[in-house]
Amino acid sequence: MPAATKQELLRLVDEAVAGGWDHRRACRYLELREGRAWRWRELRAADALVDRRPGAALHGITPDEEAEILAVFEAFQDVDRSHRKLAHRGSYIQRVWVSASTVRRVLAAHDLRLRRPPRPGPSQRTPFPAWASYRKHSIWIYDVTQFARCKHTWAVVIMDLVTRKWICELVSGEETSLQVQLAFTHALEIEGLLPVIEARQDRLADPTIENPALPVLLAVSDNGPQMTSGSTREFLAMCAIAQHFGRPGTPTDQAWIESLFGHVKADWPHLDQIRDPAVLRAELATVRVAYNTTRLHAGIGYVTPDDEHEGRGSAIRKARRDGLRRARRLRIDYHRNQRDQEPDA
Repeated sequence: MPAATKQELLRLVDEAVAGGWDHRRACRYLELREGRAWRWRELRAADALVDRRPGAALHGITPDEEAEILAVFEAFQDVDRSHRKLAHRGSYIQRVWVSASTVRRVLAAHDLRLRRPPRPGPSQRTPFPAWASYRKHSIWIYDVTQFARCKHTWAVVIMDLVTRKWICELVSGEETSLQVQLAFTHALEIEGLLPVIEARQDRLADPTIENPALPVLLAVSDNGPQMTSGSTREFLAMCAIAQHFGRPGTPTDQAWIESLFGHVKADWPHLDQIRDPAVLRAELATVRVAYNTTRLHAGIGYVTPDDEHEGRGSAIRKARRDGLRRARRLRIDYHRNQRDQEPDA
């Protein structure tokens, strides 16, 4: 602030005080802090109201330290790709001791930029094979889950991805490839596919066949050790079942089975309170029946998975569309009749 302005403000304060004003009130009226007014009075008495040229901060870095920062940057810019690492690198090699913000400020003053490695683009989910048609018994998905209170117990669940039918589950105290094999054997037996598997095995054993038929179905899963183990691969290959794995650390690639687990644990919360594996096994069997035959599934057009699996889903959805159109016509006819029956105003 110019010295003349300071001098004029002090003069106004002095005149107000001489006229009976309180010093604090006069400073507040002029929007001047009282402490600053007293400090200006001291400077006026010393004839030093003119501001001096600002200088460097007493705690600022020295030219030698600035040179050391630049030297560390030149030597380690390809290894330490952040100003924070460069600050610690300087003290690690005992050359310069400064804060990370100081390193960043020095690099900005010299127009230096840290070169960051290019980020990999988002990975794309591997599509299903072309032979996997969107019909039942074409794509199965399976996964392993646990329930809160039933410790050291795992449930292997197999679901038809297309019809959303919960086919079977296997509750066990282990989480290995053996449980996966037993669950698939039980699911193939429930769905009546074991004869198809046996016939396929006989045909694959025929050396006269040059081009064997396509796999029976596609098994979708994550990259768990029990899914990627050699025993599981051998068993599924023997059953003419192809495998499809999602991206590591990407549960959305198995969204169908994750949605099943989420709905089951939310709609039947008592499952998380069961401690006995035998009780959990019996309750899951009961819940599976209710899930397949009672609960309407939005992903398949608000029919039950059992309806969709047995081929009744299309007829149910068509009946709803026809019912909506019929109800609309009836409503229109009703309101027209009501309007015709009303007397003229």
